[in-house]
Amino acid sequence: MFGNLLGNQQEDCEALHAGEPVDFKKIYDATMQMLFKVSYRIVNDEEAAEDLAHDSLIKANEKNLTFPSINDAKYWLIRVVKNASINYIKRKERERKAYEKVLYEDHRKAESGEIDLLKQEALSKTREALKKLPSNLQDVLMLREYADLNYKEIGRILGITEGNVKVRIFRAREQLEKLIGEENVFLPE
Repeated sequence: MFGNLLGNQQEDCEALHAGEPVDFKKIYDATMQMLFKVSYRIVNDEEAAEDLAHDSLIKANEKNLTFPSINDAKYWLIRVVKNASINYIKRKERERKAYEKVLYEDHRKAESGEIDLLKQEALSKTREALKKLPSNLQDVLMLREYADLNYKEIGRILGITEGNVKVRIFRAREQLEKLIGEENVFLPE
């Protein structure tokens, strides 16, 4: 009986190389079930827990880690699987929130055919009114609204000051409002 205990203690104190197949099997056999249980307590999903436990063992193998004893391997692997499980839960929560956000936005943005028709009419009126503006006002408005450039960039392109760009954009919008009415101004995206 005591000989068996001494043999196990010696086995626990042997250095193990996770990159070597024989030692990796010893580490796997001694830790896999425990790693699964640790991960399962965190993620509450058998398949994910098994994957995370395997991933932690693979990480030790790929890094070709050397552990002074099987206990050191257990401690290291527990930390790895615990952190991986926590990260898994955080990632799943982010994915769930993103999914809900997309569903909410899509539901919220659902528009009727009537709204689409009104937007198209307003867009058509806006384009017609835009053609009636002087070319210097058309240019600044197009660069601002359609090219999404800032005032400084527009000034450089047109060779005018930033202040002059602001004035022209203000005047262009003011004239558009007069031509089509403030509530009907709809610039396409």
